[in-house]
Amino acid sequence: MNIMLFGAPGAGKGTQAKYIIEKYGIPQISTGDILRAAVKEGTPMGLEAKACMEAGKLVSDEIIIGIIKDRLAKDDCKKGFILDGFPRTIAQAEALEALMKEMNIKLDKVISLNVPDELIVGRVVGRRVCKDCGASFHVEFNPPKVEGVCDFCGGELVQRKDDSAETVGKRLNEYHAQTAPLFDFYMERGILADIDGTKEIDEITKEIFNILG
Repeated sequence: MNIMLFGAPGAGKGTQAKYIIEKYGIPQISTGDILRAAVKEGTPMGLEAKACMEAGKLVSDEIIIGIIKDRLAKDDCKKGFILDGFPRTIAQAEALEALMKEMNIKLDKVISLNVPDELIVGRVVGRRVCKDCGASFHVEFNPPKVEGVCDFCGGELVQRKDDSAETVGKRLNEYHAQTAPLFDFYMERGILADIDGTKEIDEITKEIFNILG
């Protein structure tokens, strides 16, 4: 089962990814995580990415796609995967589609979490993320069982530097300009499921599980 989670920053993709992982036993593929891993491992694509970052340049779509190709080829993706945070543009979506065709795989479902901007800001500012496993919590809406401690792995929960109101506003503007058009892109392909992301977390999870079967 190959899934993509789609929605604005703070829509709840990270939270729902953890429940999908628990139920289906498939890995979450976050571009930030696999980029860091490729650099650390010193893979050919990782070295190219490192050179870009050290030169103060953005990592190109071509390099990102190459790193995703390496990641999707690993054994733990044979049963499926969850794409989180990629693609972010139509060009990336088209490149991903071409890559998957080349690898003889396809996206089964794109889960869109729909949340108004005004709610996003409150969600993101109160978000806390596990330093070890990346699980997301919220001080008000989804608090951990023990304050400051991850429910899943016991790691320390921290607030990310870019989870400020000002930064969130900029990221939302970028999302609406570049990423939101992907909604129609995947709707046209008949694989998008639009979910009201303002519901309770367990209701959203139940709806996702019903969609995935």
